[in-house]
Amino acid sequence: MKASLQQAFSLIEVMVVVVIIGLLASVVTVGVMGFLADSRITAAKTQISQFMEALDLYKLTNGKYPSKSQGLEALLEPRKGRDEGYLKGTEIPKDPWGHEYEYRSTGSKCKIICYGANGEEGGTGEDEDIVVTSGSKDN
Repeated sequence: MKASLQQAFSLIEVMVVVVIIGLLASVVTVGVMGFLADSRITAAKTQISQFMEALDLYKLTNGKYPSKSQGLEALLEPRKGRDEGYLKGTEIPKDPWGHEYEYRSTGSKCKIICYGANGEEGGTGEDEDIVVTSGSKDN
């Protein structure tokens, strides 16, 4: 009788395949995480842009930007002669990382700051601060 030929993968071949799959998975994960970071930065810039448009309308109506003590919450208060505020909603949204935006005002100028992923001043990449001042080109 002839012995049946058995074909199977050796342990080394299986390990090589597992390593290749792991490498491919890590490359895909790194790429996706980069897109996620970029999308959060874009979302923060978009939110700040919406705040600045509402702040400009507030200044047009009231002659000055809300004070620092009033903060961005002033944009939720009903406008003169209207039922709604300058922004829709009942609360100021947090940045894409879950932190509060910082608002500063001198009355004639204002600034909104998002401290990025780390929530602290300074940083690079996803931790970099996003700062928009009234009258700036980013606005």
